[in-house]
Amino acid sequence: MVYHDVGGTHSTVIAAAIHLNRLPMDILPSMKDILDVPLFDKLEKKDQGRLIYHGQDEYGNQIYTIHRQYVPQLITNAIGSVFDMVGRDRKEILFVDTSVAVNNLMRIGGGSSRRLGLVAFGRPLVAYGTLKAYPKIVAVVQKTKLKVAP
Repeated sequence: MVYHDVGGTHSTVIAAAIHLNRLPMDILPSMKDILDVPLFDKLEKKDQGRLIYHGQDEYGNQIYTIHRQYVPQLITNAIGSVFDMVGRDRKEILFVDTSVAVNNLMRIGGGSSRRLGLVAFGRPLVAYGTLKAYPKIVAVVQKTKLKVAP
């Protein structure tokens, strides 16, 4: 399972943490909880297109994230092609776009922190935006888990 979005360091890593039960589904975490998620607001341009493993869920699914910029079909097609090359069924991989949960505070904060290097300004803003978007991210994860539950 691959959670993906433009930057791969905010909504995706939060979705992975929720999916792996490292963050709660039923209550809003604290700002500290968000900031303590590994890789939250920490990926760089060199990490584009790199699959990052986060762990295995309770159903045995491996959970990954990827930073794919504005061309999701390039990443999904490339990974699907690799599955074809090694004789695996593309149905074994599920791509989940978390950008549907991203809000403007996350965009401004993430852009300020990652692109402009204004971490002291951007990181708290993107974390606050993530708290505001948290219920939407939870909904993405819940929908995903329904697809993969035995």
